[in-house]
Amino acid sequence: MRRIACCFLFLIGWVSLSFAAPCYGTRLPEKNKFVAGTQTYSILSRYLEQEKGKIRSTQHFVLVSYGVFDWFAIDLKGGAGNIKQHPAGSDEVDYASNFAGGYGYRIQLYDRQPLKMVFGFQHISVHPQSTHLGDDKHRAILDDWQYSLLASYDTGMCTPYLGTRWSRVDYIHWTLDKRKRVMSDLTKSIGLVAGIDILCGNKLWINFEGQFIDSESVALSLNYSF
Repeated sequence: MRRIACCFLFLIGWVSLSFAAPCYGTRLPEKNKFVAGTQTYSILSRYLEQEKGKIRSTQHFVLVSYGVFDWFAIDLKGGAGNIKQHPAGSDEVDYASNFAGGYGYRIQLYDRQPLKMVFGFQHISVHPQSTHLGDDKHRAILDDWQYSLLASYDTGMCTPYLGTRWSRVDYIHWTLDKRKRVMSDLTKSIGLVAGIDILCGNKLWINFEGQFIDSESVALSLNYSF
């Protein structure tokens, strides 16, 4: 059953153009349990294809994860985020914060304490406020996708993890009524993930995560298990 579910969910992500977002780590909620928290995610630098410059974004979320099974969790988030796009040879375009949301899932592939291995898919979409450059109105959306594979080691007080991911960021831009989608540099789509869960009690923990190579980004969250 687990293999069938893995294949099915992978295909759902692929068909929906699921091509970076925080990985959440390897700490899944138990079956029929919830984990809630707050998270800040910052894309410090992500290069776009065809020398279209680079993009930055800071996002703040409320998180909810639900354990469908002990080995399978659904992740949801809602909040606000901005976009800062720097075209090559031009000034940076700043889109102020507005609605952002995301969803994903994680599948526990291996669990033999203290080792765990988790496969995940995550997607974030950011819809900031429009801005004006001269007399022209500009609108933008950032779509952030990833598949990840993480392995962790539980020391009791903390759980460091390391892994890899395949990710893609789409910058969708409107000038007046003209729409254009620019993808992130596909030569930098495979990245490295390093993070740690630090326990603050039986049900409370802090997660810190950094992402490298494909992009430069960091995530910080405070989580509580119900």
